[in-house]
Amino acid sequence: MVSVGHTHAQALGRPPTSKRRSWIGWQFVGPFMAVFALIFLAPIGYSIYLSLFRTQLIGGTAFVGADNYLKVLQDPQFWSSFGRVAIFLVVQVPVMLFLALLLALAIDSGRLYGTAFFRISVFLPYAVPAVVATLMWGFMYGTQFGLVGNINEAFGLSLPDPLSPDLILASIGNIVTWEFVGYNMLILYSALRVVNPSLYEAAEIDGAGQLRIIWSVKIPALRGALVIATIFSIIGSFQLFNEPSILKTLDPNLVTTYFTPNLYAYSLSFSGQQFNYSATVAIVMGVITMIIAYVVQLRGMRKAV
Repeated sequence: MVSVGHTHAQALGRPPTSKRRSWIGWQFVGPFMAVFALIFLAPIGYSIYLSLFRTQLIGGTAFVGADNYLKVLQDPQFWSSFGRVAIFLVVQVPVMLFLALLLALAIDSGRLYGTAFFRISVFLPYAVPAVVATLMWGFMYGTQFGLVGNINEAFGLSLPDPLSPDLILASIGNIVTWEFVGYNMLILYSALRVVNPSLYEAAEIDGAGQLRIIWSVKIPALRGALVIATIFSIIGSFQLFNEPSILKTLDPNLVTTYFTPNLYAYSLSFSGQQFNYSATVAIVMGVITMIIAYVVQLRGMRKAV
């Protein structure tokens, strides 16, 4: 049976209401989709286009298909930089998230004096630009001009050089942890604030102590937030660029041009003029990051369910 509204719309020569609503929805979404396509999809498409070509001094630009991708997969400098950020991720991300979890639990406990001040103090480093934070820590790391050097001189010590090749990755990890532990703490703390208080009351009635409540009530409630924070941290680790590039200006011999995949792609493009190969490196790293983040999300959400 045809509805009265439908026949009335046809009689007036107007399209059915459902069709009009669908177009109205697209009118609302249209501006966002246009900006999304211009800012996000267009650069990705252009990078894929560049990766399919190769520019040579003799012969100019030629279509090479998947040759650039095969070259990346056989590039020892790329895999060296990837292995470095993989080690950085495996060590730094768990430490940072563990500290963020402790801080979130401490604030949520309500037993801290000056909770609001403590919360904003922990979050404040996230508001410091990465360049400023790296320069600040780079100055403190200096053995000739910085805090480490002053301590050695004042107390007659010989502290290890944080900017030495053996410790540079740990030093960068310290900078990143200082910058982002407050950001992740805020994610976890926000998740704790929406936990039903009746769960805490039921646990206390059953005789559960604070440690038992944290382990059996709070941490399970944080699984979704932990998955989100982990995914963001994985993406940030694979995008590591600002910290090593700034520290490189303090000691040009300290950080190589392939220290991280992003720094490698940047050097290929702006120093080596290898735009096509640089785009290929960026795309390969994007695909690897997407796959790892998807696996983490899939496994994390499966455990949460």
